Amino acid sequence: MKKIYLVISFLTFTLITTAQTSQKIYDIIDAVSAERIEKDIQKLVDFGTRNTFSDTISETRGIGAARRWIKSEFEAISSDCKNCLDVTYQKDFVTKEGNKRVPHDAWIVNVVAIQKGTKYPNRYIIMSGDIDSRGSDTMEFTKDAPGANDNASGMAGTIEAARVLSKYKFENSIVYVGLSGEEQGLFGGSGLAKYAKAQGWDIIGILNNDMIGNIKGVDGVIDNRTFRIFSEPVPANETERERTLRRFYGGEVDGISRQLARYVHKTVKTYMPEMNPMMVYRLDRFGRGGHHRPFNDLGFAGIRIMEAHENYVQQHQDIREENGIKYGDVIEHVNFEYAKKLTTVNAINMANLAWAPPAPKTVAIGGIVEPSVKFKWDKVEGAIGYKIYWRDTTSPTWDNSRYVGDVSEFMLDGIVIDNYFFGIASVGKDGFESPVVFPNKIIR
Repeated sequence: MKKIYLVISFLTFTLITTAQTSQKIYDIIDAVSAERIEKDIQKLVDFGTRNTFSDTISETRGIGAARRWIKSEFEAISSDCKNCLDVTYQKDFVTKEGNKRVPHDAWIVNVVAIQKGTKYPNRYIIMSGDIDSRGSDTMEFTKDAPGANDNASGMAGTIEAARVLSKYKFENSIVYVGLSGEEQGLFGGSGLAKYAKAQGWDIIGILNNDMIGNIKGVDGVIDNRTFRIFSEPVPANETERERTLRRFYGGEVDGISRQLARYVHKTVKTYMPEMNPMMVYRLDRFGRGGHHRPFNDLGFAGIRIMEAHENYVQQHQDIREENGIKYGDVIEHVNFEYAKKLTTVNAINMANLAWAPPAPKTVAIGGIVEPSVKFKWDKVEGAIGYKIYWRDTTSPTWDNSRYVGDVSEFMLDGIVIDNYFFGIASVGKDGFESPVVFPNKIIR
């Protein structure tokens, strides 16, 4: 009997400490459809323009028709999963006064579909796409602006992720959202972020998808496997004390958004090894912005997932031809298989996070002038154990780990604290992990 017990214990330990994978995640990968994404992008393009300030009355043209159709799609998905989605509008009023990109007063309307978690309904992982489109002049709201890649691709991906993930039940809640007003000042994201904060949402993170369908860059590079993950290094609203402590204890690139980016990188490398996730240590592209930023501004984790090679003649351009160059964001330039891949990246990461237990809130570290590193952390509900991660201080990814079981403190012998960065993740019964938490307290 004793030998059997030892064998079982060893197998359990091996299962958790090795690179565990789940068949459910592979099933999700197989379920994402390029054909459905293409159909949804075409539908969004057919509204002519989705400029934030375009027609809201027509049933066939403009932002109003587009958001009503998106809402109807979420409602149809909810009907198929026995009303598993709460579908609604979230809106804020913006005025022309004081906003140089607002041609007239208007409601900024987001379409929100919430799949409530079974165990932690107030913990949310969010996937967003943008509803709106624009031409060369963002103030011009009557011309055609199909916005096939920017950002019907991200919006179609969000709808498709809802179709696939609504077939499952998760412990944490998932939010699928179409955000408006991105091109005029990130109004939709700002409105939803403030709403979430006012409602007391515990946000695991937001995966903002903006342009996930182009594989041919303006520089001529064609690449259907690489994509970028933009993340800020530390929260924008950190305190002066936190900045001071970081100077002595490290963490310059270990904020919550950066940990979310590393989580996505690791998940993709595990389940989609053919893909090349490219972590970019920047809030967004140089001098530009996206709809994850308003969440970052309020202290929430948020990243931008997008194509690696942009084509500037096909974004923010009126449809035209000049000197043999065809301008415009038309559907012919969208690669639907690539959009499927990046939609899948989102779906598998949301599933992993939604099935995972909460991360520890407090992680303490010690080991100054000692030949070992010691840790203490708060246990969390739903975790069967914890994993210590560490990496070289110059490495972008968590390269080493050790599962330490259902304990709240541990010592790594023979590892000098000065030479590495460390973190702790919670591990659930099926092996799904929380994001890594960088130490936020010192053991003297």
